[in-house]
Amino acid sequence: MIKKSEIKKKINLILELQKNGVTNSKVLKVMEEVDRDLFVDDNLKQKSYENIALPIDCGQTISQPLIVALMTQYLDVDKSMRVLEIGTGSGYQTYILSKLVRFIYSIERYKSLSIKAYDLFKKLKVTNIFCKHNDGGLGWKEQAPFDRIIVTACAQDIPGKLIDQLSENGKMIVPIGDQYNDQLLKKITKKKGELIINDLVNVRFVPLLEGKESK
Repeated sequence: MIKKSEIKKKINLILELQKNGVTNSKVLKVMEEVDRDLFVDDNLKQKSYENIALPIDCGQTISQPLIVALMTQYLDVDKSMRVLEIGTGSGYQTYILSKLVRFIYSIERYKSLSIKAYDLFKKLKVTNIFCKHNDGGLGWKEQAPFDRIIVTACAQDIPGKLIDQLSENGKMIVPIGDQYNDQLLKKITKKKGELIINDLVNVRFVPLLEGKESK
């Protein structure tokens, strides 16, 4: 449980999210209810409720709360939906979404991160998250199509194999760019075989890499 000393920090964080464009009441409620410190390494827990990205294992990061909230808001989900997440990471974004959708299927290329997140979800008694250790760019064909897809690593181009797994009228949120220059978060809507692409906000994510790691 969150310590009393952290409550003020958490309230200030929610106010900061509102000030920076997070207006969806369901998203704000979940961001307030979920304890981010569950997903942060012990040596960084004092920074859990700061609006910053933090390092985790395997050279990855737990995203800035504002970006998690905005991506969730842009995804436009409801309780009937099945969502594919590319990049489980710490499991923070996954857990936020699990409160708002029917099922979430999450893929992580680093085995240790996938196992750690799965163990935490089990401890939290979550029953609607399914984890897989694999190359995220391949998606999860056996479970497709998905109502929504969220990519939490930066792709150089729109991932075609993921678009193929998106349902009609489905939406995908994905950062596009490269590791060293500006990245742009895009919303892609699949409608009658066409892709409607909307530019959202500038972001900074680790790159979406091919393959999977055994570590």
